[in-house]
Amino acid sequence: MAKLKLTVACDKYDYLQPLRDGQVKAEGLDLNLITVESGMRHERMVHYGEYDACEFSMSSYLVARGQDADWLQAIPFFPRRMWGHKFCFIRAGSDIKKPSDLRGGRIGLRSYENTLALVTKGMLMNSYDLAVTDVTWVIVNKEHVGSRLPPSIKVEFIEGKRRLEDLLVEGKVDAEVEPDLPQAWIRGEGTVQRLFPDFEKAEREYYQRTKIFPIMHPVVIKKDILDRDPWVATSLFEAFVASRRAYNDFMEQPHRLSFAWARSYLEEERKFFGKDPFYQGFKENCHDVENLIKFADQQGMLGRPLTVEELFTENTRNT
Repeated sequence: MAKLKLTVACDKYDYLQPLRDGQVKAEGLDLNLITVESGMRHERMVHYGEYDACEFSMSSYLVARGQDADWLQAIPFFPRRMWGHKFCFIRAGSDIKKPSDLRGGRIGLRSYENTLALVTKGMLMNSYDLAVTDVTWVIVNKEHVGSRLPPSIKVEFIEGKRRLEDLLVEGKVDAEVEPDLPQAWIRGEGTVQRLFPDFEKAEREYYQRTKIFPIMHPVVIKKDILDRDPWVATSLFEAFVASRRAYNDFMEQPHRLSFAWARSYLEEERKFFGKDPFYQGFKENCHDVENLIKFADQQGMLGRPLTVEELFTENTRNT
């Protein structure tokens, strides 16, 4: 019997290499796994449906499902997780010492809707005394889905595809948060600095307090494919999990990794989390997804209340 051809778009992750090189197979699927960076991938999927399945913005997915758009269905495999602390930047020499000092100020985001923005706004509101209504959110990209925000939330769009770090250095925003480190920081120009200088300590404390390692992206599949072949959801989920497991086995030997103390760092990370930090499956991630729904609701992004169960295919909810 011929395998079902499926084009799946993801970013370039180390743990997907076993799937890319054929060490891991997806049962019943002839998988075309292509690499497309996040912003472009999300836009192409929303506006043109270019892939059969893809790694997708969790925030955009929540907004769409809150508007009863269900043409994409998620499986509980989460390719990317990140805390927001390390991505919060202010101008060098700024008087801002803590998040609440930004009250009444302007914070730059790529979009109000992107997932790092969602988790960082939620983190600032629920853990650092900076409500989503306390600042003006300055955005430079159009939203992928878009929601009707309440008037209490102030959002300003800047035309011209401006870079957030340039707006920060020019004084047009007081802080910026985006899912890439500023080039000025990478080059060591001394014009920007972190809002959380010891970001790792802050992220560890946040996890210990909340038990949340924020999900950025699930994998979504077109509903019309699942309506015809519902088994695609479980096959794709199992293939991704198997690839992650194979990569974890690869990492067991330190000579395979290009870090001087890779094994000690790996052991420290496992001890801190008490498990694989990139935990997958529905049951173990319910708490994390419930938190994202809470944040999206607080930030005026949901057209209606959502449950965790309705976001994932029925046949993957037992994982």
